[in-house]
Amino acid sequence: MASEDKTPPDELAGTEQPFVQHLVELRDRLIKAAIAVGVAGAVLALFPGPAALYDILAAPLVATLPAGGKLIATSVISPFLVPLKIMLMTAFLLALPVVLWQVWAFVAPGLYSHEKKLVLPLVVSSTVLFFVGVAFCYFFVFGQVFKFIQGFAPTSIAATPDIESYLDFVLSMFLAFGMAFEVPIVVIVLARMNIVTIEKLKAFRSYFIVLAFVISAIVTPPDVVSQLALAIPMCILYEIGIWAAQIFIKHTQAPPEEAPSSGA
Repeated sequence: MASEDKTPPDELAGTEQPFVQHLVELRDRLIKAAIAVGVAGAVLALFPGPAALYDILAAPLVATLPAGGKLIATSVISPFLVPLKIMLMTAFLLALPVVLWQVWAFVAPGLYSHEKKLVLPLVVSSTVLFFVGVAFCYFFVFGQVFKFIQGFAPTSIAATPDIESYLDFVLSMFLAFGMAFEVPIVVIVLARMNIVTIEKLKAFRSYFIVLAFVISAIVTPPDVVSQLALAIPMCILYEIGIWAAQIFIKHTQAPPEEAPSSGA
């Protein structure tokens, strides 16, 4: 009797599309993402408005300035351009779930079921962790850092920061804390792709603590508060990443291929 091939069928069989059709789909999804950002921007332009958004962003610094203290604009177009930049960036962040969904919908048909179990949780969790890092920076770190810095200011100096310099500082801090909170994702990906083992990650723990403090000293202002506020969460998130990687690897393994069997 002829042998029977019991190899499981390919999940992606019959899903291939012409290259032009891929380009059309990509265009449509980019348009939808752009519309989402545009709608979010239009809503923010009406309420609370670009100026109010900047006031919200500057609130942690203004709260630490002397009574009546304000930021200044050293460029003619800064009072218009800087709030507009903040509105556009905020609109993108608000529309980010829609943007990521369009990206996911574009690539998901080309992934196996076990790959979907790997990619989708990572995309969602990395987005959430980035927002958590930004929120932690705004609601906790800024208040402590600005208070610490203003405490060193001589009484003969009137602190009047420039709005463009403040925006650059805020964006760099948001990026630093947002990326630092991605440590668990990096650990999970490295372990899941078998680049490093869980045992090696545990052995690297003491070196990572030193690395975290070195990174925080480079990317944050030269004050103890912000450096500790970045380094300590990184160390905690590294431990969380090791724990999550063990669970993630267990639940995202590719299904074993069945070997073909032959009949008598």
